[in-house]
Amino acid sequence: MGVVDGAPGRALRMVAVGVVRTPSDAPTAERLLLIERGVEEWLDAQAPEAVAVERVFSQHNVRTVMGTAQASAVAILCAARRGLPVALHTPSEVKAAVTGSGRADKAQVGAMVTRLLRLDAPPKPADAADALALAICHLWRAPAQDRLLRARGKGASARAGTAARAAAPGVRRTARPAGQGAPRAGRASQDRPEHRDREIRRDPA
Repeated sequence: MGVVDGAPGRALRMVAVGVVRTPSDAPTAERLLLIERGVEEWLDAQAPEAVAVERVFSQHNVRTVMGTAQASAVAILCAARRGLPVALHTPSEVKAAVTGSGRADKAQVGAMVTRLLRLDAPPKPADAADALALAICHLWRAPAQDRLLRARGKGASARAGTAARAAAPGVRRTARPAGQGAPRAGRASQDRPEHRDREIRRDPA
């Protein structure tokens, strides 16, 4: 999971980053419950204004995708329970937003996240960097999406477009009330029920 403060045209700041892990030999139901508890703890501690989650799709390994989808659904549920806006971004959208190329590899994403957030070293593990990249993507893309939705007359739920903090869960603050400083966005990196070292957002591309 990663939490970032920022907005288009403003400097970004990493607020927090980490991983929710579960025992690989635990039943799926138990692992999902542990993920739910971990996400809730993060939302309590970081109070994001919006939550960004990686949009899951299937290519070849359906079992892996199902595990990711289950964990992602838990993050979406936790955010919805609190009334937080939830945005879904594809892996290619995240890569393009952060590196300029939708086909960037994990090393390139990690390097750009390190540069954009002015970190001393890339976040570890790689999925933690992915979580921060998702939060950055949401902070940068949400305002444009918000304007598009409003132009189409569907902007009632577009508050995430102006969020200062996003937690993904890619996004008080995202959650911080409007007018209390720069926005924050975050991504939830969580352990998939099927893969221990995976955290909430994964890239099949």
